Amino acid sequence: MIEAAALSGTLRRLKTLQGAEQRRHQRVRIALLGRYMLSDRREYPCQTVDMSPGGVRLTCAVVGAIGERVVLYLEHIGRIEGVIVRHPPGGFAVQLNATPRKRDKIASQLTWLANREVLGLPDGRTHERLTPTQPSVTLRLESGLEFTARLIDISMSGAAIAASERVPMGATITVGRTPGRLVRHFEGGFGIQFLLPISPDRFHDGMTL
Repeated sequence: MIEAAALSGTLRRLKTLQGAEQRRHQRVRIALLGRYMLSDRREYPCQTVDMSPGGVRLTCAVVGAIGERVVLYLEHIGRIEGVIVRHPPGGFAVQLNATPRKRDKIASQLTWLANREVLGLPDGRTHERLTPTQPSVTLRLESGLEFTARLIDISMSGAAIAASERVPMGATITVGRTPGRLVRHFEGGFGIQFLLPISPDRFHDGMTL
């Protein structure tokens, strides 16, 4: 009886641990823009389909080989590394190489992003922002209209711009040569989210968009 009770207790603990592990690695359907670098150091744009602290599925044009190491930079998540483990339609899936601390951080970020989407919360400023040394920039709308504005600050994922022109929310707008969309208005200007984040090696206060 004692052995049976001990075995039953062990099984319950195993089920509890398995449930906790499943919750920790629960996949979240979320569309984050990003870039990835394959082992030959070529970089390409991508977008996530779903993600967990242990893995991510991407939509992309160039598919790496199974077992190939890949470095990812995803908006709101940052830099992560992993190995390509399968080829779903339209892209590939990556098993992430991360410490338990990094996995917990990713879990918190995914929870925040999922709640933000459900609640309709505004974008958070999750990336470092720099004041550019060359603040003057030319903006171009889809209509072909161009005008000069001033960069207040920039991050890898977007920019705050001082301008007198009124541009509608959601409009596609090219900042220099960097395409983006208008995501917020503020007094004296507006905020732009880039369609693809800037590569970390290009990001510095003297960069040209």
